[in-house]
Formats: sequence, structure tokens, C-alpha cells
Amino acid sequence: MNAELLSRYRAGDVRALARAITLAEAGLADARPLLRAARERPGRAVVVGVTGSPGSGKSTLTDALIAELRAREKRVAVLAVDPSSPYSGGAILGDRIRMLRHHADDGVFVRSLASRGALGGLSAYTMQVLALMEGAGFDWVIMETVGVGQSEVDIAAACDHTLLVLTPAGGDGVQAFKAGIMEIADVIAVNKADLPGADRTVRELMAAQGLGAHDEHTWLAPIRRTVASRGEGTDKLIDATLQHRDWLGEEGLQARRERRAEFEVRSLVQERLLRRAREASHDLYARVARGELDAESAADQLLRGY
Repeated sequence: MNAELLSRYRAGDVRALARAITLAEAGLADARPLLRAARERPGRAVVVGVTGSPGSGKSTLTDALIAELRAREKRVAVLAVDPSSPYSGGAILGDRIRMLRHHADDGVFVRSLASRGALGGLSAYTMQVLALMEGAGFDWVIMETVGVGQSEVDIAAACDHTLLVLTPAGGDGVQAFKAGIMEIADVIAVNKADLPGADRTVRELMAAQGLGAHDEHTWLAPIRRTVASRGEGTDKLIDATLQHRDWLGEEGLQARRERRAEFEVRSLVQERLLRRAREASHDLYARVARGELDAESAADQLLRGY
């Protein structure tokens, strides 16, 4: 481990942060001192996860949030998680294209990361990259995920606050009820609110919130209309996020950080188990296919290797 790199990272050097992220994403041991340094000052940044259906305008909204936060003189880091190809394993990493106007701003750091096929949209090392960003001294860290589905709700375990982005078109309101993703939202943005049906979508979302069990202590996610392409409504999203932070308090934030730590450790365990399964003798799988061994016994053999 290069002591100079560690010193530069602690000083907030964005080039050192970029190098640290590369080491962490590759799973190299040299990243561990940097990760320990990142956790020396946890909880300073406001960590927000942005998720929603494909085509809802998450990247455009993230770009608008950056602009609003910079207007408030906040330093912003963005982690854009792009879907990986199931065939090549590659990813386009195109979200950075939508944020090019900030590339010369020293107060903005944008990094794309492939999902590597993770079911919830987050790979095992995404959490480490997020920790490095949080420890680099930014005021806000925004993580934008791949399009959400019924099981892709890991974002709620990864961040302090979850921003759910929906649109009036395509029945997003109904889909949100079906998928159960309403439960993970701390703030809801009805984006492209200049389209027909925006008022109806807001009413449906409010009605859905009223159907769930709640009392005077329950946080009901504020619903805000936005037109991200024009930067409209982003100030209200930021204010709603800060209100949620105040509602959580230090105890609530600590509970969410513990949940994040659990998710990170569990993700690494799963990654290592899957790696061993991939490296296992193909004969093991052939024996299961021939009926000589049941799948449960094969799994036991793999686990006994740990």
C-alpha cells in the first residue's frame, strides 16, 4: 500500500479517490487501508440512493440535483451503477454522459460502476466504493441504481435516504404498488410532471400511502413533482431529504448505517461463496445432472470447503 496515496486520500484528493475506487472495485488487498481510513469519519455525508423504473429520468434528475446542490455550495459525489451485459459482462457506463457539464467542477466527482449482474443492482464491491466516497469529505453522495424491479430494492439497505423516481406515463403508480417498492421510498419524485396524468399519479401515490399501516409517528414519503430536464422541483427534493434526515435523528441514522454494514458484509460473503461455486469441479455439476448426487449434497460439499 502506497503511504502517499493514503495521505492524499485523507486530504480529499479526488485523483487519490479515483485510484482508491479502482483498487476496491478490483477487490485488491491494497484497498483495505483506504477503506479503514474512509470509515474514520462516517456519517458526515448525506448519502442518497436514487432508484426507479427504467426511463423515469433518474440520470437527468441526478444531474439536476447536482446543479442545485452546487448552487448551495455543497460538494457532491455521484456513483452511477449501470447494468452489466449477461453475455459479455460489460457495461455502457453511459450515465456519466448526462453529467458532462459538471466535469470541470472540482466540487463534483462522478464515477460509474457496473452492476456485475447483481440481482439487487448492487455488486459486492459497490458498498466499498460508496464508503470511499463518503470518507472523502463530500457533503452529499448520490448513488443512482439500475432500473428497479420487484426484487431490486437493495438500495434501501445501502443508503441513508432513498429517492424513488416515478413518471405519470406507463402506469408507474400502479407498478409501484405491485412491486412493493413504495415501502423503500423516503422521498418520491413524480418526474416529467409536465406530462398528462401527473396529478392522477400523485393522487394514486397518496392513496396508496394511506392504505398502509401508519400512525402519527410514521414517516410518509413526501411526494414532489419534478421536471428534471428543466431543473424544476429539485430544490423541494433536497429539502424533503433533509427533513427526513432530521426525522431520523442520530439514532435513526446509526441504525441505517448498521443495516448498511450488514448488507456490505453479507454481499462480500455471497460473492466469495459464488466464486467458489464457479471454481468448483465441473464434475460436481455433471454428477447432479446425471442424478448421482442431489443438489443439496452438492451445495453442502461446496460449503464444507470454507
